[in-house]
Amino acid sequence: MQLTLISSLDALCRQQACDALAEENPGTVMVLHDLLENGLVIRRLVRGREILERTETHLEHGCLSCTVRLDIVPTVERLIERGERTAILGLPPGVSLEAAIGALQRGLPGAEVANAVLACAPDALEDHIWDRHTLFESGFTAAPEDHRTPGEFLLGELCFSDTVLLAEPDVVPADPAMRRRGLQLIPELAPHAHIAAGHGDIRPGSHDCREALGRSNPGAVRIPASSATPPFTTVVHRSARPLHPRRFQEALPSLAEGCTWLRGRLWIASAPKRRIAIQGIGPRVWLENTGPWLADRTPEAGAPLEDVDGHLDWHPVHGDRCTVIAATGDGLDAAEIAALLRRCELTDAEMEAGFGNLPDPFHLEPGPGLNPPGQQEENPLTPTPRSTP
Repeated sequence: MQLTLISSLDALCRQQACDALAEENPGTVMVLHDLLENGLVIRRLVRGREILERTETHLEHGCLSCTVRLDIVPTVERLIERGERTAILGLPPGVSLEAAIGALQRGLPGAEVANAVLACAPDALEDHIWDRHTLFESGFTAAPEDHRTPGEFLLGELCFSDTVLLAEPDVVPADPAMRRRGLQLIPELAPHAHIAAGHGDIRPGSHDCREALGRSNPGAVRIPASSATPPFTTVVHRSARPLHPRRFQEALPSLAEGCTWLRGRLWIASAPKRRIAIQGIGPRVWLENTGPWLADRTPEAGAPLEDVDGHLDWHPVHGDRCTVIAATGDGLDAAEIAALLRRCELTDAEMEAGFGNLPDPFHLEPGPGLNPPGQQEENPLTPTPRSTP
């Protein structure tokens, strides 16, 4: 069975996208799930203009992941059992493509995902990215425990999807200037994605789950292959020296200022064996310890298959340890960002002194298989054998 999954930030964009795709593919069953307050899930199965099924189910734990596991997956299983060959699956607003596809692959090997589509209104994209509220506070989901912002959800979907379908419900007239900026911004945020202006533009069979996981991996950097789309640009900086933790902490506000999206991986001298991912989406910036660098993994542990960047960045001395930061925004100064980060690099004297007594302002905890708390980190700048996946 071939599935086209459609995610969205709001139900109106999703409905417009699903209706357009169903019209293009007559006879295909359309499945729509909505999670309302108090764990109420409404499921609708539609073929053409006929409603085949409308069901209300109360989940004990009314969360998005439970909706996927307890209702969406069983519904697709029933469609497979009754011989449906294709289906359009409209996910509840806020449910990620990665979560839904992962659950389907684990539970239903017979379900083939042909396309992973994000339905997006370009005129609202920037406002959503800079929204400081959570999805619940902004009225997009009924799950108060979901602390993601609209921008975090959208950037995750832009990374994972193979297609961005422009959906523009006629509820509020679009602002032409903001629509134009949204259309310029999407290629910078999702250079891999096909931008479909209409349902007929979708290229069937575009989804590659392994590639989608690779570009969604924390710390991964994917940039446009062609020139920037003014006024937006993506600036990339690479450093082969560890960053001084205190100087980087002081530089971070200036680095993040004005960035629509900041991402990459950091080699921080206070935790030299840890691959630290940085992510900044609109007003939020955070660091995440993703475990050891490939160069610091034991042969038994191997390397994560999705960490393509680590193999491509391999150096004979420091392995994949390096800093790679990409910043996307309006009017960014590449020279200013480069100078800012160069000032964070360790000096020759600091490199010779070792990394044992440096402050740890980010409180980077050891990951599995790394040095226990309190154990001094050694200078890792010795020839490093390549880890194999």
